[in-house]
Amino acid sequence: MTPPVQLILDDPPHSGAWNMAVDAALLEESLRTRAVFVRLYRWAEPTISLGYFQKPEERESATIFGHLPGVRRLSGGGAILHDKEQTYSCVVPSGHALAEQPSQLYDLVHTLFVELLREKNIDVHPRGHDLKNDVEPFLCFLREASPDLVVRGHKVLGSAQRRRRGAVLQHGSLLLQRSDFAPELLGLHDLFDSFQWSPDDTIEMGRRIANVLGNATEITELPRSVRLAASNTINCVPD
Repeated sequence: MTPPVQLILDDPPHSGAWNMAVDAALLEESLRTRAVFVRLYRWAEPTISLGYFQKPEERESATIFGHLPGVRRLSGGGAILHDKEQTYSCVVPSGHALAEQPSQLYDLVHTLFVELLREKNIDVHPRGHDLKNDVEPFLCFLREASPDLVVRGHKVLGSAQRRRRGAVLQHGSLLLQRSDFAPELLGLHDLFDSFQWSPDDTIEMGRRIANVLGNATEITELPRSVRLAASNTINCVPD
């Protein structure tokens, strides 16, 4: 039986604290209700998210980012400068076929991004290999992992996961344009002058992900229980 999927277009852009609190709340909601979620969201201001296992002193050493808001992600990996990007998250409960094969979840979602970008005449492909350094770069987009999507040698999409009691949260960033705070990281607008990413593209991407995970027919609101849980986590309402 194809599970229903709640597709959430979470506009307008929110703070980093809210975005990460919502992703965490969606994971807990999926554990509680066995619901499947897909969420598309953006960031109200440039924000650094540390990977779950990164130490705070790593950020302290990256002084160029010291004045930016910071949050910690549930997922691992390097820090991400969230700025001019399109972010997605998806959650599948224990017992879902893709919860049992988390690496396949990476492949399926990234394949959907490849297909949509190629429809826009962007020749994007998976990196296909890992590169481990003795000392990894602070920023995730300067690291090299096999599932990364790459254009002209530049990483434009990276994702990460968190497993909890059999459920899986996956979230990732599509880099649309370079940030003033990390100009070495080129986005799709920088690589292709004619590239455009519209709200319709965001919706289309969400629908494609949702239909791989189950069956989504319309965009839904963020569940009230998730909104309350996220608000309680950061002790505020969304901005």
